[in-house]
Amino acid sequence: MVTAPIIDNISLEEFMANPPERMEWVDGQLVEKNGMTLRHGKIQLRLGRYWEDYKASSGQGGEVYTDVPCRTNKQGRSPDVAYLTPELVTQFGNAATLPQSFPLSAEIVSPTDLAENVLLKAREYLESGGEEVWLVFPESRWVMVTTDDRGLMFTSGQVVSTQRVLKGFSVPVDELLA
Repeated sequence: MVTAPIIDNISLEEFMANPPERMEWVDGQLVEKNGMTLRHGKIQLRLGRYWEDYKASSGQGGEVYTDVPCRTNKQGRSPDVAYLTPELVTQFGNAATLPQSFPLSAEIVSPTDLAENVLLKAREYLESGGEEVWLVFPESRWVMVTTDDRGLMFTSGQVVSTQRVLKGFSVPVDELLA
């Protein structure tokens, strides 16, 4: 998502306590997530639904969210899709903002996003308690899965799978991006 600065800034603590919808707190500024297309929304919903169905059918439990706030080591972010383990649901399930990154996060990259910014956001999630980040590139039909020690690229004709969190989940790239 491309972000645009908003005039009414709040502190990170205020963001954490009462996060505004479709906003992130980045580099000391409140910014709006924008640039979402119909295709972006469709893929976001599809991935969230797939993770939700899989966590229920596999018995792993936890919760799947879309556009919910978390705090990284330095920012207030809202991943497009996120999974929270049962243990973290018990610990933080009623918080306004997760005080760390989600164990599994996904960002659906829009055509106006800068690749470097998206990659830096993935690193930020991993450095703040995240274990696995999916970067979904609908236009190029790529899904990049990153962990703290590797990055994997899945393309059309391949099956993308989780590496550390929500073990055993997989989906054909073409099905996810259809």
